[in-house]
Amino acid sequence: MALLYKADPVRGERWRALFAEQAPDIPWRAWPDIGDPREIRYLAAWQAPDNLLELLPNLQVLFALSAGVDQLDLGRLPEALPVVRLLDPGITRGMCEYASFAVLGLHRDMLRYRQQQAERRWQAHPLLPAHQRRVGIMGLGLQARQILATLQPYGFALSGWARSRHLIPDVDCFAGLEQLPAFLGQCDILLCVLPLTEQTQGILDRELFRHLPRGAALVNMGRGGHLVEQDLLDALASGQLSAAVLDVLQQEPAAPDHPFWQHPQIMLTPHIAAMTQPESAFAVLLDNIRRHQRGEPMLGQIDRQQGY
Repeated sequence: MALLYKADPVRGERWRALFAEQAPDIPWRAWPDIGDPREIRYLAAWQAPDNLLELLPNLQVLFALSAGVDQLDLGRLPEALPVVRLLDPGITRGMCEYASFAVLGLHRDMLRYRQQQAERRWQAHPLLPAHQRRVGIMGLGLQARQILATLQPYGFALSGWARSRHLIPDVDCFAGLEQLPAFLGQCDILLCVLPLTEQTQGILDRELFRHLPRGAALVNMGRGGHLVEQDLLDALASGQLSAAVLDVLQQEPAAPDHPFWQHPQIMLTPHIAAMTQPESAFAVLLDNIRRHQRGEPMLGQIDRQQGY
């Protein structure tokens, strides 16, 4: 019952050492040195290889080394193959850290002060108290709930929106497309942590920006496919939006001539809001392998119909 790892080789060495120390009964293979493919029962990967079951005829579980699975083409994977996303607490902590940095930076107008520094201009601007700043999150899954809990001590007025109804203490929750305009209308800072599905592809577009208060700011730490990039540029140019913090793009890495690189109202980071850390993720992955071996439900197995 071997496990095949197919992702970053540097972190793969850390994964290998953890398995050798704590689960020596599970043979470890690293792509592309897969050995006898008939021995591989588990694949831990960022992206799956083509012709998956032809290559690995006895594969029983695909473990995605990420909190989401939109990088996988689920339509090309065997219908009966379980796909399990990684519920790594380290990913959630990283998302909370990034969200705090982004929201606080926008709240304290740091993009404008960064531009003033480049211009050697010393000028203070009025500070809005945190309790008067309205912060909304699109998506109310586990990570979004943790982000909201992290932001609560600052005193922001917090709200959230999701497709289905949620109840979260001290958070004004909205649900469904019919309540989306009302939710957007009271967001000074909007964070997107939605999963990328057919329904959410391109959701951050001209129409959505139109419903935000004039001068609102955007944080996209979901996927690049959520954002219509030209619509963001237009919204910034018109003043409908004042700033954006973006960790993801339609195409990564960004091309050298991408307009976001030098835009004074955009802070761009290279998909680093959260990274899978073997030290925190190992116990989660091993627990799911043991669950599968015992015939028990695995944690994080996705619903193929919903795509997450």
